[in-house]
Amino acid sequence: MPTTENASAGGTAVRDIPIDWEALEDAFENNAPEVHSYLHLGTGDVLRVVDGVADPQMHARIAADPNYLRIDPVSSREQYRWMERYIPMVEDMDLQAKLSQAIDGKGAFRRFKDVLMSYGPERERWFAFRSERLRIFMEAWLNAHALNPVARPLWVPEVPARPEPPAAAPAVEVPAREREEVREPRRGRSVESLRKNLRDIAEALGPRDLDTLTAFAEFLKARRAARSFAHHYADAPAPSDEEAGPASQEIASESRSDTA
Repeated sequence: MPTTENASAGGTAVRDIPIDWEALEDAFENNAPEVHSYLHLGTGDVLRVVDGVADPQMHARIAADPNYLRIDPVSSREQYRWMERYIPMVEDMDLQAKLSQAIDGKGAFRRFKDVLMSYGPERERWFAFRSERLRIFMEAWLNAHALNPVARPLWVPEVPARPEPPAAAPAVEVPAREREEVREPRRGRSVESLRKNLRDIAEALGPRDLDTLTAFAEFLKARRAARSFAHHYADAPAPSDEEAGPASQEIASESRSDTA
């Protein structure tokens, strides 16, 4: 990856480098003697080599490669001072006493972390405090080596273009008469299907349910006949007195006498 070099105030060329801050922070914090961390000056990636795990020849090649810069982690003494400075900032006096007791003697770092495991908010504040101290050390180390941290490029996956849907076929107007001819067979098939479903349902019902179903069917049949009769009667012309017969004339005569 190409880098940009600028001249600093002292005349030293400053190199822009896309730093992986999280990996660099881990490298500065881990000061175990068997762990060796290197910063790649081209990519900004951090390479970690562990004695007894990595190939000794590879370790030697990386140490001799000018593209890699050895990272000097923060000493244990300095990280211990961070815990000492943080404890007076804790407002909970009981927790403050526990932390002061935890850092007394060998294994202070592990005991300090174990105590904070039960105090979530205070644990998060400690992480923020420690990260700020690490950031100060990292920036000082980068300035000492004439390295200017820049934003890392973001990898955005390419999204394949969606194929365009095929053009819809033009609508064809169907004459009304043809639509009726097409609709009628479908209606016939639908009625037959409903009748078949009704027969299937009837076969699965018991005697009491069959009585209910039969009564309801008779009701629907009677209502349909009443509607048909009412429609026919409304459309028929009113009969004259002669066509109505003697009964109708008698009813009309009684109506007139009642009115008089």
